[in-house]
Amino acid sequence: MSSTVSNIIIIVIVVAILYFAVKNSLAHFKGEGACCGGGGKGKPIKPKKLDKVIATKVVGIEGMVCDHCSLRVQNALNSVDGINAKVKLSRGTAIVKLGKEISDAEITEIIENLGYKVKGIE
Repeated sequence: MSSTVSNIIIIVIVVAILYFAVKNSLAHFKGEGACCGGGGKGKPIKPKKLDKVIATKVVGIEGMVCDHCSLRVQNALNSVDGINAKVKLSRGTAIVKLGKEISDAEITEIIENLGYKVKGIE
């Protein structure tokens, strides 16, 4: 009898955990939940003024679903010396102005280390 009660309690706990996991996952994929480690939009890093722009690149980014995602990418790019970036969530792109030589591989690494996928750099 006690093993039956124990089994029922375990099943109820597992069902409750699954319910909340599915509920939060659905919100995440709809772009309604905080997907990247916190609620709210956060604070942007002020982009650096570049003395001279030597190149402008458009980076296609896959996996950003909310403002917090785009801010994470923008802040990561703007924290690098020689980069001034603006991320557009609606287009899934980052406009990256370079003040010094920075390779496409370096830009890709910055973004993909955050868990997003670079689709291409033009």
